[in-house]
Amino acid sequence: MSPVYLTATVAAIALNGFSGVAALLRFAPIIPGMQAAGVPEAWLRFPIGTCKTVGALGLLAGLWFPVIGVAASAGLVLFFVCAMYTHVLAHDISAQFGLATGFLALNCVVFALSVQRLVAGV
Repeated sequence: MSPVYLTATVAAIALNGFSGVAALLRFAPIIPGMQAAGVPEAWLRFPIGTCKTVGALGLLAGLWFPVIGVAASAGLVLFFVCAMYTHVLAHDISAQFGLATGFLALNCVVFALSVQRLVAGV
């Protein structure tokens, strides 16, 4: 397991996990960004919070089972592509869009490294 893979994956686990739990708990600072994008508050628990949290847990499991890590990182990439698309549709190019871009970039890196790890058999 390469140090780059491990560092990127642990960062993604922490950030996606925090973001998921924040959505599950309806953390007050995230509500305005969701409203600006036209996301119903009821969606914070499911699908938003649940998908992010399960994705983070999948990345954690992927440290031992690479196939699960690839699936989890692919799911998180798709999630954040959809999140960015939602913000674009709502004409909400704000800090939330920038945050989603950062999450997408990190999860793309983790996906690429996870696939590389799986193919290499490390």
